[in-house]
Amino acid sequence: MSVEGALFISYVLNMSDEPSDLSPRSNKEAMRRGLLARCPHCGEGKLFDGYLTVVQKCSSCEEPLGLYRAADAPAFITMSIIGLLLIPVLGFGFVAFRADPLTLALVVTAIVGALTLVVLRLVKGAFVGFLWAQREIDRGA
Repeated sequence: MSVEGALFISYVLNMSDEPSDLSPRSNKEAMRRGLLARCPHCGEGKLFDGYLTVVQKCSSCEEPLGLYRAADAPAFITMSIIGLLLIPVLGFGFVAFRADPLTLALVVTAIVGALTLVVLRLVKGAFVGFLWAQREIDRGA
């Protein structure tokens, strides 16, 4: 059995029938905490182990964060944001700087690559926070 499977089973077995477990969670607060790479539940523990790997459990509150799978949504959202930013940057860069097209392409590629790496982590954190607020755990295939 995988680690995620064991976490899911322990999560389901430890759930209580108290109404406090089903209290509404704030999307805004959870996404803000995720954006800051913090646990969406307590805001104290780290959300990521490394660059984009979500920790299995929060080190502060033991919330099973490994159950919230973001899949391809953060990548799609990041591509959409960067793509929309790229259009005016290319237009402005070509008109304002009158650079050689090859030079402009190299500079814009470096800027877009770096910006994509930064935005992807922010978006994934916010998306995991959103999944946590919606209680949208990975139930498997």
